[in-house]
Amino acid sequence: MKRVHPPFTQLIKQLPATVPFVPPEALERQTGQPIRLRLGANESDFGVSPLAKEAMRRALKEVSWYGDSENDALRTALAHIHGVRKEEIVIGSGIDDLLELAVRTFVEPGVPVVTSLGSYPTFQFHVTGFGGQLHFVPYCEWKNDLEALVEKAREVDARLLYLANPDNPTGTWHSADDVARLIEALPPRCVLILDEAYIEFAPPSAHLPIQGDHPQVIRMRTFSKAYGMAGARIGYAIACEETISAFDKVRLHFGVNRIAQAGALASLQDPDFVRDVVNAVNEGKKEYEAMAEELGWRAIPSATNFVAIDVGDADRARRIVDDLLKMGIFIRMPGVSPLNRSIRVTVGKEEHRKQLAEALKKVADRIR
Repeated sequence: MKRVHPPFTQLIKQLPATVPFVPPEALERQTGQPIRLRLGANESDFGVSPLAKEAMRRALKEVSWYGDSENDALRTALAHIHGVRKEEIVIGSGIDDLLELAVRTFVEPGVPVVTSLGSYPTFQFHVTGFGGQLHFVPYCEWKNDLEALVEKAREVDARLLYLANPDNPTGTWHSADDVARLIEALPPRCVLILDEAYIEFAPPSAHLPIQGDHPQVIRMRTFSKAYGMAGARIGYAIACEETISAFDKVRLHFGVNRIAQAGALASLQDPDFVRDVVNAVNEGKKEYEAMAEELGWRAIPSATNFVAIDVGDADRARRIVDDLLKMGIFIRMPGVSPLNRSIRVTVGKEEHRKQLAEALKKVADRIR
């Protein structure tokens, strides 16, 4: 008897076979070209805190145990830092995991969701995966258009509005006052997901005071960027207790391993390390701005650990990305017009910035 594959759900049948990001390891396999500079995924080039490294080393002795499914020690520490209750915090395996949790909790097939056109694609990936209906608002001068986002949310009766501040992929940001006005203007049935993955790199004016009990706001933060723990996969969300309780109904309770929990907890005890990373990144951004100007391009002001560089058009941006990859340098470019006229480059250590500058000059000369 000939066997046939059992049927998938109608939703799965309709989904395109895509992933939000192609990892550098896959690019190495596809091209046969080893990557010597990873400057495309906004990973930290500056490592992790010595305290976190030692804590994770010690935690290896307990790797045969599951992690604390309640993440109690980390939630308690974060609650103290942010002035909220631990019942208003949930831990997940990075913001990507938390985005899925939020979408799963609030979005059913056909439910409208609003985001910027060209914003962080993993959020869109989750919305599509749960059958939500995406509505897009164009960027305005490389920045999220806050008024247009709220207007669109009202127009479609959106259940979720996604905003990254500082933004990925542009690096731009809005002030805390601007975001506060957006929250005040939210339609009553709409929840704001405020993705603050890069908040440690933002100026003080962008730091919105945290209100853990707001029923329409979910704040998401990560240990992947300034803390240098991208490979450990750990982040957290702050929301009202009712939302956190709803997350607990469906979250993967043992999804965060003991090593990641230990590293994240220890890293909170080393604020000087994070400050030094931010200072080093700020110096690197100045170099990128000067490099872009020298090559006749424009660096978009950034409050993240990367810089988007406007090179004029999408074809040029694609060629730069491809030519650098042939030289073993991994960077990325946004996938949607007009943002795709830029390249996006992580700020690395001084020696890596020098190598990038030399390679980028060669590519620019060839393109000309």
